[in-house]
Amino acid sequence: MTAHFDSTEQTLVIIKPDGVQRKLVGRIIQRFEDRGLTIKKMYQTMLEPKKVQEHYDHLKERDFFPALIDYMTSGPVVVIILENKDVIQIVRSMIGATNPLSAAPGTIRGDFAVSTTENVIHASDSEEAAAVEIQRFFHEQ
Repeated sequence: MTAHFDSTEQTLVIIKPDGVQRKLVGRIIQRFEDRGLTIKKMYQTMLEPKKVQEHYDHLKERDFFPALIDYMTSGPVVVIILENKDVIQIVRSMIGATNPLSAAPGTIRGDFAVSTTENVIHASDSEEAAAVEIQRFFHEQ
């Protein structure tokens, strides 16, 4: 397998209901654009419980799973495909740790998140996850 050092990659980002409700969408997108990332596709929607359950299937045994589904379907979200070289690593570093208490100031979660569940944003954590998540949220677009 040949490595493609110059190739761009894509990642999926979801600005969660708390981020939309708190009117942070523009500020978050501005951070991505300021970093030179390309928005390939974007839309706002209400997520269906079935799609959210599929997306968070790896957490289904956790006690907070029902609350997570309720939260993710509680209001509109903005779903985005970002593209750039090393975009997954760049975005993960920009969003910060899942727990906002651990997220560094200057990261999206460090600056805006209020709890581990309501942490403003989701981003794919690997190329494999990004491929699956982009297909999940954009196959109908």
